[in-house]
Amino acid sequence: MGELHDGDAHSSSTLDTLRRFRRSVVSAQGIRGTAVEAAWITTHLAMYPLGLVQERARLHLEHTSLEGLPPTQRGLLVGDVIAAGTPIVLMHGLVDNRSIFATMRRSLSRKGFGSTYALNYSPLTDDIRAVAVRLDELVDEVREETGHDQVHIIGHSMGGLIGRYLVQRLGGGEKVHTLVTMGTPHSGTAPARFVPHPVVQQMRPDSDLIEELALPAPGCSTRIVAFWSDLDQFMIPKQNARVDHQDLHARNVFVPGAGHMSLPVDRRVIHDISTTLAHLDTPPAASDLVQDSKRSTGA
Repeated sequence: MGELHDGDAHSSSTLDTLRRFRRSVVSAQGIRGTAVEAAWITTHLAMYPLGLVQERARLHLEHTSLEGLPPTQRGLLVGDVIAAGTPIVLMHGLVDNRSIFATMRRSLSRKGFGSTYALNYSPLTDDIRAVAVRLDELVDEVREETGHDQVHIIGHSMGGLIGRYLVQRLGGGEKVHTLVTMGTPHSGTAPARFVPHPVVQQMRPDSDLIEELALPAPGCSTRIVAFWSDLDQFMIPKQNARVDHQDLHARNVFVPGAGHMSLPVDRRVIHDISTTLAHLDTPPAASDLVQDSKRSTGA
């Protein structure tokens, strides 16, 4: 047999990816996930105008008393008051705004997390590196206002890439305890090749930004949790939403049957995030830096 040329190998890989995606879509879980994705996109479009207004810099006040709190909030405060009070910064994705986090925000509040803040940005005027600088400024503002040394960042899609650039390339590792990403193209995504917009081009698998994030990152202590799905229509290949970097403290969580826009409202994802942020773990040993969940998040 003749050798497989690069172009043939690429075509074969693309066909394999499409076959796996098709199998995921036509499965019972995939059909259910596709329906949820469609319903959530419709709801999100209706909510989108409400998220266009930039929030005030002031954060939600933290709970200082247990009186009148429901059991879930009271339990988190009693268990770890620092974890409950650590501020959470939410970063939306490309051509989106903070309204994508409406469901997650309510859930985090009900579970006892005291303060969240969302940064809006425009991909028409800012690129990933520029927004990462703005995010760094916001993190400093939040830390000063709340008195906490560190914050958590939760990023959806490109928002996760912005958070990663901050902690890995701008020295934000000491300021950010946990970075959570959902459907983020950590290794780029193939569809970005076909969109000529400069920001989208930064998410190509071979872009200079993706190559920069592959560089060594010694001393970055931020705990990273990356959620990825077999039904993410914007991620090709799907595994590129995982973090595979020898210097980063990363845990990759597979969420079957969740579409790209549905990840921030998926109850499995929200439950995992809440559980993770309720425990301010110390960084793992070097031999355990990159982990994959042995199971997908439970239904």
